[in-house]
Amino acid sequence: MAANAEFVSYIKEQLAPLGFLSSGSFFGGQAINYHGHQFAWVIGSTLYLRVNDITRPDFEAAGAQPFKYNTKKGKITVRKFYTAPEFLLDDPEQLLSWSRRAIEATSES
Repeated sequence: MAANAEFVSYIKEQLAPLGFLSSGSFFGGQAINYHGHQFAWVIGSTLYLRVNDITRPDFEAAGAQPFKYNTKKGKITVRKFYTAPEFLLDDPEQLLSWSRRAIEATSES
């Protein structure tokens, strides 16, 4: 599923205070990078943020799910990217805070 262009624009606008961001196509969606490190990803109208072992429990506690996709051999779960908890989309300060943590999580790759 392609990224919803209007949603991508909205997310980029909300994340602009982070500073230097770039984006590009990634796995059928739109990757969002901070200084060349992918910390966010939009597929359709869903925002995914990068997690690590420290932040994953917070995402899970907020009801976020890891990215999953189907192959001929079965379902694949990508535990490096989780859906952004819904409340973040209505709270720009929290979205920035969780996005900063997602940026920090990219240092482990």
